[in-house]
Amino acid sequence: MPATELKVTAAGQVNGLALLMPTGQEGPVLPHVQDWVTAQLKAKKPVKDISSQVLVKGIKQWTVFEQKIKGQSVRTVFKIT
Repeated sequence: MPATELKVTAAGQVNGLALLMPTGQEGPVLPHVQDWVTAQLKAKKPVKDISSQVLVKGIKQWTVFEQKIKGQSVRTVFKIT
């Protein structure tokens, strides 16, 4: 399943889940999200799937990964198409 990287902004909490709003800017389209995960792991950048902890407004299927970069948590959101 193809996956498109999305730019999002945090919009608070809903029922204990972080709400993310797409900004309209889309990043690269990958043949499968696993391609991105594999590339991160090969570069020794561990990632954690936090999809069950967030909601992405207006998107039916998504996956969200979190990783530590220079001491900060960075979330990468993909729309599954």
